[in-house]
Amino acid sequence: MKVWVDPERCQGHTLCSIIAPDSFRLSDIDGTSSAVSEVVPALPADQQDQVREAARSCPEQAIVITDG
Repeated sequence: MKVWVDPERCQGHTLCSIIAPDSFRLSDIDGTSSAVSEVVPALPADQQDQVREAARSCPEQAIVITDG
């Protein structure tokens, strides 16, 4: 699984870090998000589910997930 946050779309709603706090970090400057690691090879299934839920919940659809 690869996770990426599009900086052009992220508006700093912070939902991703609330849903998956171990997978996303927020900027101290403007609250925008970035993935802690773009390559997430061995996340437990429950954390993978959290990342997917964060992507679904993002109002701006700024979180991109690819398998592989």
